[in-house]
Amino acid sequence: MGNWKDLLAEEWNLPYMKELKAFLEAEAAAGREVYPPKDEVFAALTQTPFDQVQVVVMGQDPYHGPGQAHGLSFSVPKGVQPPPSLQNIFKEIESDLGVPRPKHGCLLDWAKQGVLLLNATLTVRAHEAKSHHGRGWERFTDRIVQLLCAREDPIAFLLWGRSALEKFKHVQAPARHLVLTAAHPSPLSAYAGFLGCRHFSKVNEFLTKMGKNPIDWSIRGC
Repeated sequence: MGNWKDLLAEEWNLPYMKELKAFLEAEAAAGREVYPPKDEVFAALTQTPFDQVQVVVMGQDPYHGPGQAHGLSFSVPKGVQPPPSLQNIFKEIESDLGVPRPKHGCLLDWAKQGVLLLNATLTVRAHEAKSHHGRGWERFTDRIVQLLCAREDPIAFLLWGRSALEKFKHVQAPARHLVLTAAHPSPLSAYAGFLGCRHFSKVNEFLTKMGKNPIDWSIRGC
């Protein structure tokens, strides 16, 4: 089935990726702080190989506060206070599945089970949301989504909010995949359709129907 490195090999030589690399080098040369740390930019891919993806959770861009971003959408390292959106995700899991809210916000347990925690943009300037939007990352992550949609093995896609929905506008996911949509878990919109969506139980019902192991949505170590 291939791995991410091989599947994305051609992307690195395309002009847009060279422009993106030059932009990131210019950010560093200007002394701008960029998140996540360089060695964690591709954490979503390294933690969840292509042939192990069971679920995709689409985010927008990394958290832009100090110490928050570590390459997994919606996740924060252990010891960092879970942001409000993540707290609402935990609230919905508790309501949907009866899983108690964890003591930390590191979602590595999910990634290791095949949950690809993918942001549309993989880097961000400190304290400036969407500051790396439109620089090339979107095209790169579009390719990731296209590869996943083309996969014969069924996948569940969780699209929360306008940004995630827009990611799929030009990608037609075949009927074999499960695509669930809801409002973003942000406090500004969670009560407009995210809370009560029951996406987590629906995903597990789908995976079980497909003969796969359900996801353990509880969070333990990290």
